[in-house]
Amino acid sequence: MSVGVAAVLAGILGAIFGSFLNVVAYRLPRKQSLLHPPSACPKCDTPIKPYDNVPVLGWLWLRGRCRSCGAPISPRYPIVEAVTGLLCAACVLAFGADSDVWLPLAFVLLLVPITLIDLDFHIIPNVLSATGAVAALALVLAFQSDDLTEHLIAALGAGGFFLVAALVYPAGMGMGDVKLAFVMGLFLGRAVVPAIFAALIAGSVVGAIVIARLGAAEGRKKGIPFGPWLALGSLVGLFAGDELVDWYLDSFA
Repeated sequence: MSVGVAAVLAGILGAIFGSFLNVVAYRLPRKQSLLHPPSACPKCDTPIKPYDNVPVLGWLWLRGRCRSCGAPISPRYPIVEAVTGLLCAACVLAFGADSDVWLPLAFVLLLVPITLIDLDFHIIPNVLSATGAVAALALVLAFQSDDLTEHLIAALGAGGFFLVAALVYPAGMGMGDVKLAFVMGLFLGRAVVPAIFAALIAGSVVGAIVIARLGAAEGRKKGIPFGPWLALGSLVGLFAGDELVDWYLDSFA
């Protein structure tokens, strides 16, 4: 199978997974079952028909409204499905259609619900961090066993760095961020370093903008979740991290 065909298939399957990740992001923090009941309109509770539940396309042909009651359906659902599909396709294009792609695919599928939940609830559920840690270790052992030590050191370094930050300034850094940083190291290995730099820069810029708009006192009360910026940094580390590390070592080491 060519990389192009594999990327298209990954995009389609990624969109399907994205539909399920929407369910995860909604139900997991509310402690609801991820499997039952089936998806339904939040306004009239009518179950969504299978032919209306096709990722992205279902929302488009319903014109963003429930077929039964006409209530609007948030565009967030097709956006998440499309972004998840694009990320999965990008993984295949960047890493190929072989065993090298499984670790990146698992990582992006983990980052999507973490980002959504942290944006909505300012938490990163332990079950997602634990699932990510187990998946990362299993995939590294299965396909990159020679790099296991590097990934463990990266995880301890990233998690330790954020643990110190959380202990020094607990109001600005939560333990969920610490655990996510540890998981990032397991997935990314040495590429976690540019990932963390990218996350810190993005988070600082957004924080500065919020403070500039609302004022220092009100801006600090706003409580900007850091998980989404760690996820953004993770994508930088995933797709460009090794190249950035090599560039730094060649230029300055």
